[in-house]
Amino acid sequence: MKRILIIQTAFIGDVILATPLIEKLKNFYPKAEIDFLLRKGNEGLLKSHPKLNEVLIWDKKNAKYNNLAKLGRQIRRNKYDLLVNLQRFASSGVLTTSSRAKIKIGFSKNPFSFAFTHKVPHVIDQKMHEVQRNLSLIESLTDNSFQGPVLYPSKSDFEKVSRFKKNGSYYCIAPASVWYTKQYPSEKWGELIDNLRSDLSVFLIGAPGDLEMCAEIRDKSLHGNVKILAGELTFLQSAALMKDARMNFVNDSAPMHIASAVNAPVTAIYCSTIPEFGFGPLSDQSRVIEIKESLECRPCGLHGKKACPKGHFKCATLIDTKEIIDFGKNKARPISG
Repeated sequence: MKRILIIQTAFIGDVILATPLIEKLKNFYPKAEIDFLLRKGNEGLLKSHPKLNEVLIWDKKNAKYNNLAKLGRQIRRNKYDLLVNLQRFASSGVLTTSSRAKIKIGFSKNPFSFAFTHKVPHVIDQKMHEVQRNLSLIESLTDNSFQGPVLYPSKSDFEKVSRFKKNGSYYCIAPASVWYTKQYPSEKWGELIDNLRSDLSVFLIGAPGDLEMCAEIRDKSLHGNVKILAGELTFLQSAALMKDARMNFVNDSAPMHIASAVNAPVTAIYCSTIPEFGFGPLSDQSRVIEIKESLECRPCGLHGKKACPKGHFKCATLIDTKEIIDFGKNKARPISG
């Protein structure tokens, strides 16, 4: 096995949950050159990755199909021995089937899977994490052991965030999500922050688009040490900051997977979704917080929604913030659970 390509052109969290394949394939085929194809905007996750040869980028927003065709030609020129496609959509199927790779592996849900040399079912099983589903693609070429996600912040990434660590212990909060119904409400985040230790810094992290929400949370907070870092840090710099936090408070979203990939302590708050879908935190020291009451409308889907279908958003508003506060306030390194 000389050349390998992994395809995952979905979102940030999906790329992170695909990184176990890099680790495992490199372990079993140490001399192989491994490339990774992702969507433009996510390449920062794999910057200077020590186990990758090249990161291929698909620009989906500009001349999408022209860029797809160029990628197809590049993939054929690279003459891969193995292509592993984690995506279940037609575009990645076209790249796979036209790749001329000797071994083409993907999920059977892909509409072009009939032309793959190997296809594997993708089943949402309450006992299986998405990482396990991804690893099932290469089980026949490796083994059935588990491998968690891994990101590699560089020395410069840790240096970039070192000034935020000078005062010792601190909290990180990633309050936003692309999906409204995955997002713990601003007022509840404020309630949480105001009950954290006042002598410790609280860093609000996220994308540039999260600045407004972060400012709203900070401005309404009585805590005197809240700093907004949303939009200031790269993916790997955020990972470097989260790695040494006293606790990271997140939604069911990409920052949770970043925490898993650097084995950072994490408290994950689930609103409309449930961890049984297989996207839960994997850090050694992690905890899931969710509503204790049973709601007939929860979960309302595999992914979040732009608005609560019922209009009440009880799956978020009825979560007892005190449970989160007690956990984050009293335990620097909590027990996994």
